[in-house]
Amino acid sequence: MALIALAADKGSPGVTTAAVALSAVWPRRVLLAETDPAGGDLLYRSAAAHGGSLDPNTGMLSIAATARRGLVPDQLWDHTQPLSGGLDVLVGIGSAEQAAGFTGLWPTLGQSFAQLGDSPHAPADVIADCGRISGDTAAVELFPYAQLVLLVSRTTPEALARVRDRASHLTQRLHGGPRGAAGIATPLIGVVLVTDPGGSAKLVHQVNDMLVAGQTGARVVGTLADDPAGADQLAGRRRGRLDKSLLIRSARKISADLYQQFGAAWSTPAAGAGR
Repeated sequence: MALIALAADKGSPGVTTAAVALSAVWPRRVLLAETDPAGGDLLYRSAAAHGGSLDPNTGMLSIAATARRGLVPDQLWDHTQPLSGGLDVLVGIGSAEQAAGFTGLWPTLGQSFAQLGDSPHAPADVIADCGRISGDTAAVELFPYAQLVLLVSRTTPEALARVRDRASHLTQRLHGGPRGAAGIATPLIGVVLVTDPGGSAKLVHQVNDMLVAGQTGARVVGTLADDPAGADQLAGRRRGRLDKSLLIRSARKISADLYQQFGAAWSTPAAGAGR
């Protein structure tokens, strides 16, 4: 099974919303992990399955002490909480200051996330919300253990230029140099565009041309609907048929496309799992 890491270069394109939406429609059991060193958002925007608030002390904070003594993937479940709706989540830290406690632990977490598919208790994929990674934040240390790194981006010219440059930087860091379409390696670097779903095919083609021309090794894997009403429903701030929202419908298409293309490969251990 797989570790899929979501991140953004700059600004707030909706990484957490994308991570929750994809997790909600993922075709296999999934664990949503908030691994943003700047602090997680779910504690403040989502309710627990029991109707109350999520426990800030059960999640990344509680797993830090365990990880320092060595972390067996199955232990991850001891630190998760179910959201309203049933999605299992590893709640993030509360602030950037708490990230200091994870120094040296990110590779241990990455390896455990990648190997969770072998858990005797409940095998699962892991979708990690890594937040913004400009300046090479510590969560980048998870990426070598991922099968897929998804960069979430808006479609303004400056946002697209930044995602191109960030993809190039990651390709250099993870693969040692520029790669064209024939040089794809693990982790694959993908781009998710947050945009109006109408008429997005032409935009996807243009962005892919830009990514190829820049020898980034990345490509657009799908478009996520820019749907504020759907995002509010997903966070429990608004009532409605969430499954009918543009956000969830577009997330379902992305997840289905990813599994159609990569599902068989994700049945094997991640490239970084033995490091």
